[in-house]
Formats: sequence, C-alpha cells, structure tokens
Amino acid sequence: MKRITAFLVPAFLLASLLSCKTEPQTQADTTPAQVQHPASQNYRPARFKTDDRAEKIRGIADTLHQLMVQHMEEEHIPGIAYGVVVDGELVLASSAGVLDLEAERPATTESAFRIASMSKSFTAMAIVKLRDEGKLRLSDPAEEYIPEMAGLEYLTSDAPPITIENLLTMTAGFPEDNPWGDRQLDEPEQMLTEFMSGGVSFSNTASFEYEYSNTGYALLGLIISRVSGQPYQTYIREQIFKPLGMENTYWEYDNVPAEILAHGYRWEEEQWKPEPMLHDGSYGAMGGLITSIEDFSKYVSLHLSAWPPRSGEETGPIGRSSLREMHQPRYPRLYAEGRDWNSEPCAVLSGYGYGLGSTTFCNGVRQVSHGGALPGFGSNYVFFPEYGVGLMAFGNLTYTSPWPLRSLYQLLFDKLELQPRELPVSDILETRTRQVAEWVRTGDETLEAELMAENFFMDHSREIRRAEIQDILEQAGEIASVEPIDPQNQLRGRFEMVAANGKISVFYTLTPEKDPKVQQLDVRYEPN
Repeated sequence: MKRITAFLVPAFLLASLLSCKTEPQTQADTTPAQVQHPASQNYRPARFKTDDRAEKIRGIADTLHQLMVQHMEEEHIPGIAYGVVVDGELVLASSAGVLDLEAERPATTESAFRIASMSKSFTAMAIVKLRDEGKLRLSDPAEEYIPEMAGLEYLTSDAPPITIENLLTMTAGFPEDNPWGDRQLDEPEQMLTEFMSGGVSFSNTASFEYEYSNTGYALLGLIISRVSGQPYQTYIREQIFKPLGMENTYWEYDNVPAEILAHGYRWEEEQWKPEPMLHDGSYGAMGGLITSIEDFSKYVSLHLSAWPPRSGEETGPIGRSSLREMHQPRYPRLYAEGRDWNSEPCAVLSGYGYGLGSTTFCNGVRQVSHGGALPGFGSNYVFFPEYGVGLMAFGNLTYTSPWPLRSLYQLLFDKLELQPRELPVSDILETRTRQVAEWVRTGDETLEAELMAENFFMDHSREIRRAEIQDILEQAGEIASVEPIDPQNQLRGRFEMVAANGKISVFYTLTPEKDPKVQQLDVRYEPN
C-alpha cells in the first residue's frame, strides 16, 4: 500500500513515511479511558482566544477549489473530492472531474473512493478498542494470537518477539512491501497464514526501527478477527462505522452502488487506462476501505474531538485518551535539514503512531496524517490537533497525491494565519506569579517561607540569590508593571516585569506537592 505523505521535510515531502485471547486485564494494561479517577474542578483546558476558524476557512472556498482543480488537471487525475473539517463540522467540501470516464459520472462529496492506506488507522483503532475492553494487550507477542508466526526465523538470537505494538508501529522488522503488498489486497486468510507458516524475510529485528509494512497491518486484521470472533471487516463496521454514522463506507466494491463508485485509472502514454478493481480480502485491513468525503469527515471529527484533554462525557468508539495515544509517534526521527511549506529551512520531527503519522515542525505546528495509494487511487488526510482543523482529499489516479499540499499550508497558516489553542493560566500559577513577583521585588522572608520549596536554598544559597536579584533590580530601575504569565503547563511558566531601563524575565516551576511551591526560579535582566 504505497502511501502519499503529508509530511513537509527535505524536498517538501517525506517519502519514507506516508504514509483469540481474552485474559483478564491487568492494571498495567488498563487505559485512563477505562478507569474513573477523581478529576480537578479547577482545570481549564486550552482554548482559542478568538475562534473564527470556520468563518475564515469558508472564505477561501473559491481559492481552494481553483487550486484543487488546477492540481487535478496538471496531474491528469480524472476526478477528485475534498473537504475541510473544523472540530465536528464539515465546513467546506467540493469536488471536480469524473468518477467513471466511460459513463462520465461527475465526482461529488458523496462519491465512494478507495482510500488505500488511510484504512490503517481504522484497523489500529479496532486493536486499541479490544485492548481497552481487556481482550488483548499491546505487549502480547503476536504469535499468541497467530500461532502460524511461532516458527518464524528471526534475524538474530537476541531479537525480541514481535508484539502487537510492533505491528501497530511498523517496528516488527518486516521489510517495506510497496508495491508488492498492494497486489495482495484480495488474498484469502489462508494465504496470509500459509505465508507466515512458510517463513518470511526480515530487514531488521523487532523494536529496532520503523519500516513501513502492509503485511503487519494485514496481521492486525487477522488478530481482530480471532479475538473478536468475527471478520475484522464486520467488527470495524459494527464498532466504528456505525457509532460514527458512516453508513456509506465499504470494504467490498461490489457492495457500493454503481452510481457513486469511483473507478481507478493510471495515466500512461498520454492517456487514461483503467485499473482493475481489487476485491476485499485478508490484506484489506491495510488498505481496502472505500468511502466518501461526507462519511470520512465524521472520522476526522472523531480524532479532532480528542483534543484538548479535558473532563466530560465520552461519546466515541474509543475514549479520548486512547485517540491521543494513537496520535503519539514512536521511534521518531529528526530531519535537521527539513524545510517548511515555504521552502524555508525548518527542522522536522516525525514518527509513526498507531496507524497514523505525526510530524512537528520547527515553528511548533503539529500534524497527524496518513496518505494512501493503490493502483487506480491516491488519497490523503491531515489534521492539526491544536488547531481543531482537518483536511482530506481523494482522487482516482494510481499512486498520485490528490492535492497541492504546499499551497494548502500556505492558505491555512500564511494567508489565514490560523492560531492554535492557548492554555489558560491555572489558579495556582496566578497565585504564585503574584507571590514570586513580590518576592523578587522585596525578598520578604515571611512570604519566602510560604513560597519556596525545601530544596530552593539548598541548591543556591539565599545570600547569593538575593544579591544577584538585587543587582538586577538596580540595573532595571523602577518596576512599572508585571505582565501576565505565559503558562507552559499547569505548574510552570514565564512572565516579565517591565522596568524603567528594560525588563526582568522570570521563569519558575512548581513542585508536585499538593500545595505546589517554587522549586526553580530563574531571573534575568534584558536592558532596553
């Protein structure tokens, strides 16, 4: 399942990345979503200072459509459909071109495209759901569920057993299997089990490094079937599609109404040639899904709903904490010479989570995404957790990106200047900021006894600390105001004291005690 990535790194696109057991549950394998803990009544989740995201995105509808159509024509894609989600709403959606060149059926946002490797996160979500229900552990060796793997010859004697998590994170040691894996889509389960029984070739030992593997996700599909007692397709349909209202999402193309089914093509010898559709099979768990923009937007909305962390009712197929777990990269890689969407130097950190890739740019923008491609199709989606915005696009041309990604980033972050949520200041930070500012000014010993942690003057004597701060105060001159703190989290932040001759920058962090106290305090003078 070739994957078309949404990661902007050297050359703008990172080509190497997008892309039956019921033992009792142990405490170590119990997720936060399953255990009800007391929760703070004072915690305030991150929020948008000004929330005009939906209005701004609707305002670029014409520009976005022009970009998409231009890309479609330049890349010889017969038809495309695309959409933008803000939180739980599909705020912008459109299409262009045709689904079927012979019948000339126009593409719509209700058209059913095969989305290829974008299917992987559904498979991953099903595994996480079974884990949350106590029916498996991610640390379990895969061979406990697929005995046919028990006889595999590993590369080295010190290789750890392949676990379910290795399959999820593509760290099982299997070699990248594009494009071979694409052609296995419709193979029966017997082929997969005989494949394992007969032995496989490894490129690495397990838990050593990431390498994209369609076979690993086919095995996850088999695990879902054996643990749930029903075909993985049925389990995912019943446990994920139906709760989300995804009524027009399919595994088998024969089940798709002919009038909405996108036919696949390749561009060859300056003409379109039909690509035969592959039926569903054991490898479908890695890339067999067929869906529409209207339906898939509900799935993107689910992922966005996991952010920010907060208290409140859980309504999804899996809990918010489990969704966020899917988004976290394992074995991340640093691309120090990466570039952003304007081709400016920008280091990038990227890795693969559970059926999803995660990338953080040097400017702090973080995206979660996955691409997908099969003979006849190319698709992609990307969402920005801190912005509550998700994009998706489908096309019916072999191994081709369905959108001009660089231009889309420029629209969102340069033209619209979308801003992320900001973390409000916690009550304890507000209190401690007032106290810290007062102590910096006066050195009040009574306040000091209430404010400072037991380690504070052990690490740096009081006499030296106060002497250093006094020197800063004398250089800065009269203090005119104390600016609001910029919180890093609930117990850490930075603020400035504006003075006659410059500003005093103050950073502090609090202890994990019930009544948090100052354990670290850095005071620096910055002259005008």
